[in-house]
Amino acid sequence: MSDTAIRNRPFFQAMVEGIEQEMERDETVFCMGEDIGKMGGVFQSTAGLMQKFGEDRVMDTPISETAMMGAALGAAVEGYRPIVELMFVDFMGVCFGQIMNEISKVAYMSGGNVNAPLVITASTGGGFSDAAQHSQTLHGLFAHVPGLKVVAPSNPHDAKGLMISAIRDNNPVVYLFHKAIMGLPVMGYIDVEIDNHVPEESYAIPLGEARIVREGTDVTIVGLSQTVQKAAVAAEQLAEQGISAEVIDPRTLVPLDIDSIVASVQKTGRLLVVDEDYLHYGMTGELSAVIAERLDSIKLKSPVKRLGINGVSIPYSRPLEQAAIPQVEHIVEEVAAMMEVSVL
Repeated sequence: MSDTAIRNRPFFQAMVEGIEQEMERDETVFCMGEDIGKMGGVFQSTAGLMQKFGEDRVMDTPISETAMMGAALGAAVEGYRPIVELMFVDFMGVCFGQIMNEISKVAYMSGGNVNAPLVITASTGGGFSDAAQHSQTLHGLFAHVPGLKVVAPSNPHDAKGLMISAIRDNNPVVYLFHKAIMGLPVMGYIDVEIDNHVPEESYAIPLGEARIVREGTDVTIVGLSQTVQKAAVAAEQLAEQGISAEVIDPRTLVPLDIDSIVASVQKTGRLLVVDEDYLHYGMTGELSAVIAERLDSIKLKSPVKRLGINGVSIPYSRPLEQAAIPQVEHIVEEVAAMMEVSVL
């Protein structure tokens, strides 16, 4: 086996490598955001880039999210490909007007004459007692807005390939990375090692292509970002109980690979959607509706089930936070209960 075939990297290094290779390939690509320069990003999402490319292409900005988004949009319509980091996705509330009404709509409002090829990155997720204003995921909010593409990788291999595709896309792309899977020891979170293989050469993973993480026959589990890793662990535990779970990672919410999910549920007859975003009006409801609209071709063996954050802000208390966010044991319990139910 060649060295390339066994080359493993943590998520943050794979993400940075994707940005680095695109900056080398295309001089119009640059980065801007809070603490992304000398510090390399709070979660090392731009580590080493300023040292290599200089302050003109990796720019620390003032704490002004609205200004950052406006500058990124202006640069994008003038032919650049900016990558702008929000640090925490929770902060996007400050600049959501720029994202929702300007960045997402410039191509539509100009009749396709003006594109906005920019990437918005932000950290997501709880599990660290960071409380209600620093622990959300919120990919459902972005996915709700026409004109935005939404990417949320679950592993290092996809982190690099999806970043490269996001940078090359001529539309605005929101690229969200979960703190717990960045591979940073300082985060103190056990990272499930799946798909850490990261080829050295540049490669692009098309947006809108789901990945079958684990094949199974009894139930389909769909997750996103860190919940994919939790689902994979749950599938191992379910296998010990004689339950065969198929785990699917959509990788992108927009575009969404509906066909792969439908094909899996047609095979298993059961669907559990697991999300760290809020349960109401989010990914779990969207995928449940997709299956409901296709019941003419799907024979369900039990009702579709959903796990998500159920209408509460993320608690600071560690035990309450763990109860609010779907965990491996919640997935195992839900699937086991599904196997006891039959739909006539």
